[in-house]
Amino acid sequence: MKADIHPKYVDAEIRCACGNVIKTRSTKPTILIGICNVCHPFYTGQQKFVDTAGRVDKFQQRLAKTQAAQAVAAAAAATKKKKK
Repeated sequence: MKADIHPKYVDAEIRCACGNVIKTRSTKPTILIGICNVCHPFYTGQQKFVDTAGRVDKFQQRLAKTQAAQAVAAAAAATKKKKK
């Protein structure tokens, strides 16, 4: 094996967004994660509901705008046909 080509293997901390800290070893001294076994719904048995209502409302608003624009375009096309 060649000397001095491998990264340093040091003690590391894995820090979760919930505040949980896990001690391990890695090539990086600190690893930040968004979810761990302490706060993950699969392990805790609790569901965390994402704000899907906001997404649905935004979609409904976009759909209404699109349908209104299509109706205006169809009306304009109908008036052009009548003029000919």
